Amino acid sequence: MQLMNGKNNVILEVKDLKLHFPIYRGLIQRLVGYVKAVDGVSFTLRDGEVLGLVGESGCGKTTVGRTILRLYDPTSGEIWYHKKSGEKVNLATISQRQMKPLRRELRMIFQDPFSSLNPRLTVRDIIGEPLEIHGVARGKQAEQRVAELMQAVGLNPALMRRYPHEFSGGQRQRIGLARTLSLNPRLVIADEPVSALDVSVQAQVLNLLQELQRRLGLTLIFIAHDLSVVEHISDRIAVMYVGKIVEMAETTELLHRPLHPYTEALLSAIPPADPDIHPDRIQLQGEVPSPANPPSGCIFHPRCRYAKLECSQQEPQLTEAAPGHFVSCHFAKELHLKGIGAPA
Repeated sequence: MQLMNGKNNVILEVKDLKLHFPIYRGLIQRLVGYVKAVDGVSFTLRDGEVLGLVGESGCGKTTVGRTILRLYDPTSGEIWYHKKSGEKVNLATISQRQMKPLRRELRMIFQDPFSSLNPRLTVRDIIGEPLEIHGVARGKQAEQRVAELMQAVGLNPALMRRYPHEFSGGQRQRIGLARTLSLNPRLVIADEPVSALDVSVQAQVLNLLQELQRRLGLTLIFIAHDLSVVEHISDRIAVMYVGKIVEMAETTELLHRPLHPYTEALLSAIPPADPDIHPDRIQLQGEVPSPANPPSGCIFHPRCRYAKLECSQQEPQLTEAAPGHFVSCHFAKELHLKGIGAPA
């Protein structure tokens, strides 16, 4: 499937990525099935682009990010990373030893600013550890680099001898951000970096991340479950549901002209800026299906108010319904869905 024209500036191509966790039961640990956490995800990412990855908790967003960085080994699929030299490497098949030099270019910001930092290390050691592991800097040179990184993320370098518990949640997330940027990465996967923070602190960290992305030319996959947050920072948005991407388009296009009923439901849940406006929110019926036992046909059809017989029998493929706008819905061109600021 061709997801984008002009691949001369593509940095990442993910093709039919799957990660199925085995389920074992009984005394002899018999294999009884699989949890299909990621089930056929495909997308491309351009150099310097910010792709927002959104969906409900448990839909597989974080698993996609961790699998791309080989924190999980994929069940199948391809993850083609384009180096600066022009060489392409399939991250899905190389060994962890071969991954090590690439980890300088591929980095991650973890969701929890509390558990992602070692409480026994000082800030200087936390930020400087990647520099020493990859042989970039040691001693005073590493300390000078740590001071520069702390200043870049809005922290006082005089605090580098302190431990994580002596900082607030927002400051801890800035420490994690400095650690991520320590090796001058090309691609950063931000796994819900503001979800554990207060709203006012969220705005500070988001603005900082956006400023650093523009200044350093980072390519970013921004994982979140809040569409209003993703709207603020993303060039394109991909919507996930139970391990699959159901819609993907440029941010403005997706927010104002959704083509998938699940996207329409997510958009209706965004609170309006005017408290006097009372939107008609779409209440999805039923529960999110289990990735260990997904329904036949379209994964969303048991909760879709537009579902027809075909939806339960045949699985729709992610296809280009409009230029740059991909959707997996049998009736995407027939439905007239409501986006932000659009009449029903």
